[in-house]
Amino acid sequence: MKAISGTNLEQAKSHNRRVVIEAVRTNGPLSRAAIARMTALTAQTVSNIVEELERSHLLVPAEAQKLARGQPIIPYSINPAGAYSIGLELGRQRASGVLTDLSGAVRARIERPIEHPDPQRAMPVLQSIVEDIQQAFTFDRNRLLGVGMALPGRYADGGTTSLSPQNLPGWQDFPVGHELEQRVKVPVLVENDATAAAIGERLHGVARGLSSFVYLFLAGGGGIGAGMFLDGHLYKGSRNNAGEIGHIIVEPHGKLCSCGKRGCLDRYISPTVAYEFMGIANAEELSSDDLDTLIAEGGEGLDAWLDQAVQPLRQTLDFLELAFDPQTIVLGGSISTSLMRRLAERLEPLHVPIDPNRTRSLPRVMIGMTGKDTAILGAAALPIFSETNPRFDVLQKPVG
Repeated sequence: MKAISGTNLEQAKSHNRRVVIEAVRTNGPLSRAAIARMTALTAQTVSNIVEELERSHLLVPAEAQKLARGQPIIPYSINPAGAYSIGLELGRQRASGVLTDLSGAVRARIERPIEHPDPQRAMPVLQSIVEDIQQAFTFDRNRLLGVGMALPGRYADGGTTSLSPQNLPGWQDFPVGHELEQRVKVPVLVENDATAAAIGERLHGVARGLSSFVYLFLAGGGGIGAGMFLDGHLYKGSRNNAGEIGHIIVEPHGKLCSCGKRGCLDRYISPTVAYEFMGIANAEELSSDDLDTLIAEGGEGLDAWLDQAVQPLRQTLDFLELAFDPQTIVLGGSISTSLMRRLAERLEPLHVPIDPNRTRSLPRVMIGMTGKDTAILGAAALPIFSETNPRFDVLQKPVG
């Protein structure tokens, strides 16, 4: 049984600092008075935190705005140059890195070819990318928050050890985060690709400001996973493996899945299955434009995939709405944008919700970021999220 810990008020300042950053990030430029109203913090507390964040260059003031009555107000916004982050992605034939600022904008990018990317070959390449990308764009190295890396597959306790990404053999039980951190000498965070993409979508995408949503990640190389935010918290499960949505059985006694079961969602809606239907054998090696051209010419193969994919996806969306009651479900991933649009266009009509008369402010399903940059931008969001997102666990005293 997990121990219940008491309150650690010494960490309240850290929590309040994150709350102020989150308020400005999600609402745009805010005055100190507006921040105080939104966060229920005292005016003096907000003033102290804003001054600290301004000195740290995380917040930047705009020109004072005159009001009809009272003193002028100064709106504060997030300073894109206040912090930077590096995102890494490893594929079957290449390793990539991006440097992003606090707004998520890409400031530098490096790609390196790599054959048979097992840990012995890949780790030196990833290290060189981290080192070289810091030279590719001029910035204050003290503002580098860390490195994020997104990998497919399941993870051990702590989320830093890859267990068995099926499309990257040789990484089972390898301590990715620890080993890379020893090499690059900055903090390294490793996360499941679906969870990383969900974090990126919440920081910079259509889920910005949402407290509860499910992000369905369709990987361009095959497979589907989910990242979940529930009541403002990233939900990862008891062993950091929540969101293995691709292995829900949607068709009893259906197609055999690589996991050993039959009828898994993966076997019906993953991009790999779509490419099989269309006869595209080398999708990962194609440019986005070439892949979109082949999808546009998909013809009967594309229609056949959509015909057998839509109902399992509708069924899954219905399950997620009933189980988690999210504000919306976001469809995204490294899947081709054109393929995602074709799938989304066929979703209606969705199953009737349990409360059909409820007034909604958001669509039940939204399209998030898609394309080959989705996973790597999610990886780059990991250090930013870790440093700026409100965390209620810091308010708890460590047990033992």
